[in-house]
Amino acid sequence: MSTRKLSNIPVADFRKFLQSQGLNLIKEGKGRGGHEKWSRIDLDRPIIIQTHIDPVPEFIVKQVLRHLKMDRETFFLAFSKNPKQ
Repeated sequence: MSTRKLSNIPVADFRKFLQSQGLNLIKEGKGRGGHEKWSRIDLDRPIIIQTHIDPVPEFIVKQVLRHLKMDRETFFLAFSKNPKQ
């Protein structure tokens, strides 16, 4: 069991994680709302993230992990492979 938390993940780093998982940005948050749509061919529906709240709320990270069928350990392994720039 991981003791690492899913909170305090900056939006920019979360975007890099989504890109590393093969998701593509299909709608940028350019207007009211501040949301982005991300999609991948094998997903039933797009993943929506809030970009107007930084860091990404923990419930959003959990929701994305459920949607990607990924556990915390796999997330932290994938997340640590993406160097912060």
